[in-house]
Amino acid sequence: MRYNPRLLYRRLYRYSKPYLFRILLAMAASLLVSGSDVATAKLVKPFVDDVLIASKSGLVNLVPIIVLGLALIKGAGRYIQEYFIKTAGQLVVQDIRNDLYRHSMNLSMGYFSRSSTGNVMSRILNDVGSLQRTAADVVVEGLRESFTLVGLTVVAFQSDWRLASIAFVVMPISIVPASVIGRRIKDNTRRGQGALGNLTRVLQESLAGIKVIKAFGTETRESERFRKENQRFYYFIRKVLKYDSAATPVVEILSSIGIGAVLWYGIQRVSQGAMTQGDLSSFLAAMLMMYAPLKRLTKVSNAVQRALGSAERVFELMDEKLDIVDREDALVAARPAGHIRFDHVGFSYGEEPVLHDFNLAIQAGEIVALVGPSGSGKSTIIGLLNRFYDPQQGRILIDGQDIRQLTQQSLKQSIALVDQETFLFNDTIRNNIRYGRPEATDGEVEKAASLAYADEFLSVMPEGYETVIGDRGVRLSGGQRQRICIARAILRDAPILLLDEATSALDTESEAMVQKALVNLMENRTTIVVAHRLSTVMHADKIVVLENGRICETGRHQDLLSGEGLYRRLYEMQFADRV
Repeated sequence: MRYNPRLLYRRLYRYSKPYLFRILLAMAASLLVSGSDVATAKLVKPFVDDVLIASKSGLVNLVPIIVLGLALIKGAGRYIQEYFIKTAGQLVVQDIRNDLYRHSMNLSMGYFSRSSTGNVMSRILNDVGSLQRTAADVVVEGLRESFTLVGLTVVAFQSDWRLASIAFVVMPISIVPASVIGRRIKDNTRRGQGALGNLTRVLQESLAGIKVIKAFGTETRESERFRKENQRFYYFIRKVLKYDSAATPVVEILSSIGIGAVLWYGIQRVSQGAMTQGDLSSFLAAMLMMYAPLKRLTKVSNAVQRALGSAERVFELMDEKLDIVDREDALVAARPAGHIRFDHVGFSYGEEPVLHDFNLAIQAGEIVALVGPSGSGKSTIIGLLNRFYDPQQGRILIDGQDIRQLTQQSLKQSIALVDQETFLFNDTIRNNIRYGRPEATDGEVEKAASLAYADEFLSVMPEGYETVIGDRGVRLSGGQRQRICIARAILRDAPILLLDEATSALDTESEAMVQKALVNLMENRTTIVVAHRLSTVMHADKIVVLENGRICETGRHQDLLSGEGLYRRLYEMQFADRV
């Protein structure tokens, strides 16, 4: 998506408004800095004419006082300007990053299934970081050099408007290459940040999948993949550096034309007596000092273009529409009894339908198992009930209420999920169990751990509940991680429980322990169990057999086993070695 630069400036200004006082204070201080430079240029004339040529001894003693005074004014102004404008810039970027993160957290699972995690990370970290590095410096340099340029321009025209007109012929000419260079920098910055997003994705995938890489011995292959993405990133950044490096030489070459013309014409005017040596010296000082901010403003312009390239990617993510939103009249759900009904539900992730006219009624407190081949839609049903996605057809009701009419927060409070991907945070065991209910007491946490049979291994850990378990719980076994997740769900105490392949990755001994914990978790709750292992669902109140997104059988284990349908075939395949 391409943004109009004015729109980007307007949005960045909205973020700057709360810190307008700091910015105005910095602007006032920048007037002191530029004013001291203008005063220096202005004082060249009396210094040459009155001190050097006329030798007025009374003024000689004032020279060091004036120099020191100007230095103090300039130093104080520069400090105030840089401190307040840079802190304002940091606060602005901090707000942008907070809003971007908050927005990304509210995006639906559909967005994350379409986009790589690394790319989202790159926008929040790298693109906002690029804004952070340039925003304050751009404003500092831009304000100071702009005021200095304006002041020195006034001095130049006051000294001699003819010479000033010659000097300023160069400026319009330099705008053309500067604008071309700026556009190239912006385009390549945007593409470079996209390449950096891919690089971040490769890095994130490699670190997350380090066990697989080590197991298959593909370190060299992954290093080569990273090297290629890194090279691609360098390709775009090299272009940014090329154009950025060309900006100053172009301005200097054009400036030399103006300086040469001014010297030739100015010397002639001094020879003719039309102006004094002091006038010429003062003008030359103003002109030379004037070209310095002009060169720096060219650099500032390039930095602005780099920032705009990053800002486009930042606001592109911020403008990503939320697929799942609360209605204006959404209701806050009271604690439900747990009646669930899927009413003619149809859903597809893309063009290929996953669920077709799906109808299912679940009574409060009932345990319902969803079984079937991979891709039959079992996990999709869990995702729809959690409202990770909304169905394209039909509706899902809890206690007769369409879940789209409820606030997402109150819906999530009614549901506890234990997933096959046992995600734990790099924090203490206590905080991981407490994650779904932060206000829970230590006693409630420990009771939940006991019901999940997690206290068995917690009691032998040196730090017990205060043990930090590492990234994704790497310091725990699969069964231990799963019991922590079950304890988390028990503590949440939601009336509806969703178990999505909760024991699929466990060995027999761990599975037996986790199954005991699940019995405690399912007590007095409406439970939907997704499982490939039919041994885990034999005692369900109802088993729903899915195939190609449709229900092909429903019943209890013995009823389905006595038939000739898909459930019996699946059972015979799993238990063929026992026959």
